[in-house]
Amino acid sequence: MAEKTVQTMNEEKNVVKREVTRHPEYFVSPLVDIYETDEGLTLLADLPGVDKDGLKISVDEGILTLEGKVGERPRENLLMQEFEPVNFFRQFELSETVDQSKIGAELKHGVLTLRLPKAEKAKPRQIEVIVS
Repeated sequence: MAEKTVQTMNEEKNVVKREVTRHPEYFVSPLVDIYETDEGLTLLADLPGVDKDGLKISVDEGILTLEGKVGERPRENLLMQEFEPVNFFRQFELSETVDQSKIGAELKHGVLTLRLPKAEKAKPRQIEVIVS
């Protein structure tokens, strides 16, 4: 699985530079861990502040896209805010060994777990030896 992040999503045009931590239209690449087992790949992505409604996961022409948008936060009675939540965007190119129709996702406490099972033809198998 190769990363294929589209860099044009990070463009900031005519943004006034001022003392803010993040621009609202700014996307960053979430940190990920990828593990491989005999059954497939497991991808863990850190998406703090993203809930199910703000999460979009898609596969198109072998490209896995993760997009997470942080929802609006209440601002009443806010005394001080040192940073703005940030939106997330990252893409990966999937190999043909991944069964794209069986990809599963779970979001829990800001951590996305994607299960990318291997296609049957890509799974290791034992070859029986016949003695004649």
